[in-house]
Amino acid sequence: MTEQTAPAIHTFHPDLTEEKIAQLVATFYGRARTDDLIGPIFNAQVKDWDHHIAQISDFWSSMVLRTGRYNGRPMRPHLMLPLRPEHFDRWLLLFEKTAREIFDDEVAEAFIVRARRIADSFEMGIATTRGEIARPRHSV
Repeated sequence: MTEQTAPAIHTFHPDLTEEKIAQLVATFYGRARTDDLIGPIFNAQVKDWDHHIAQISDFWSSMVLRTGRYNGRPMRPHLMLPLRPEHFDRWLLLFEKTAREIFDDEVAEAFIVRARRIADSFEMGIATTRGEIARPRHSV
C-alpha cells in the first residue's frame, strides 16, 4: 500500500484565499442541504446554518492556510449521526465537484486529498464506536 501525500499548497497561492474558502463551503453546503441522500441528515442536525458554515470555513482555513481559527472536535458530533458509507461517498462527490469548480487544479486537489482523509477518519471512527471494523476507502 502506498501512502498518498497531500499536494503542497502555499498560502501565497493566488487561488487560495479566505473568500474562496468561504465560497467553497457555502456552495458545498447549499448542494448538500438539497441532496436527497445527505440533505435530510444535515438538515435534521444543523439548526443555525450561518454559524455552521462559518465554523466549517474556519475549519478549512485552519487546514489549508494554517490560521488556527478552528479549535473544535469535528469527530464528536458525527459519532451520533446515522452515517453509512454511502453518505461519505456522496459527501465526497459533492465536495470534490465543488472544489474543482471553485479552485484551479492544484488547490482543488489539495482540498480533495484532505477531504478524503477526513472522510476515512470519520468513517472508521464511527465504525469503531459501533463495534465494527472499517478500512480507509477514499485516501488510499
